[in-house]
Amino acid sequence: MSVSAAVAAASTSRTLVLARRRSPPASRVAATSRGRPLSSGPHPLAVSPATRAPAMATDGAAAAAAAGSKKKKEVLIFDAEEDLAVSLAKYTAELSAKLAAERGAFTVVLSGGSLIKNIRKLAEPPYLDSVDWSKWHVFWVDERVVPKDHEDSNYKLALDGFLSKVPIPTGQVYAINDALSAEGAADDYETCLKQLIKNGVIAMSQSTGFPRFDVMLLGMGPDGHIASLFPGHPLVNENKKWVTYIKDSPKPPPERITFTFPVINSSAYVAMVVTGAGKAGAVQKALSDKQTSSDLLPVEMAVLQDGEFTWFTDKPAVSMLQNK
Repeated sequence: MSVSAAVAAASTSRTLVLARRRSPPASRVAATSRGRPLSSGPHPLAVSPATRAPAMATDGAAAAAAAGSKKKKEVLIFDAEEDLAVSLAKYTAELSAKLAAERGAFTVVLSGGSLIKNIRKLAEPPYLDSVDWSKWHVFWVDERVVPKDHEDSNYKLALDGFLSKVPIPTGQVYAINDALSAEGAADDYETCLKQLIKNGVIAMSQSTGFPRFDVMLLGMGPDGHIASLFPGHPLVNENKKWVTYIKDSPKPPPERITFTFPVINSSAYVAMVVTGAGKAGAVQKALSDKQTSSDLLPVEMAVLQDGEFTWFTDKPAVSMLQNK
């Protein structure tokens, strides 16, 4: 059964709370170019121990640039990956409690790679028992078009490292239909998202007309790619589809499906989790004060229209930044 068919069938057997559009988050503290807060008041999702560094958003993707979007991004720098993992778990758990209470559901988008290791603390006390896992709905920002038990599958990576350790209902974990072609899997996944919007599980952004996921927990490649949106590839300019496919990925395996930038940039919250010296060059370009709108890396095109963007990094990852 396809993902979309399964969602349609499931919608008749459970009652879902209709999603309400949240007011835009306003109480987060953003850093200015000198690291001073722009607004006063307590930080509702404070995380520690970390160093807060200034970070200006780029001109962003084409649509964001056209709209004149320039938003602050918060950067948290941790001494050790263990500290990062602890704070990332706290951040996610607090969002879960807040948004599940407001909406009746909590929509989480995962990436692959080291991100799954970074969220491991969610599967440990106190969060294993305190999080309301029954409200979680889990999606992938991209997926390799391989069988679900294949070593390259992002689903398998998440299942082995996280999902098998927490009691999220199986029907609320939305893997791709691995029996379909890349194009068919992308179309099926987009159909699934549209059905879940009708059911009230996923919110719709009133400002963009694209799905508004509660939080995306994302990683970045050394070349600055996010999801399966790679530097210089035509897919970075896709602005109509919600989910698309790629057959010539510069990183194997070649066939994948991926969310597009309009979907990523409609999120309520994004945590960009980047560690290690191997990604320092891309971090420098993304967070440097000397940014230009030409030759943008994909990570620079992640500019939220109405949301909160936080970098979770370690010292090696920001080692090429000045005034860090």
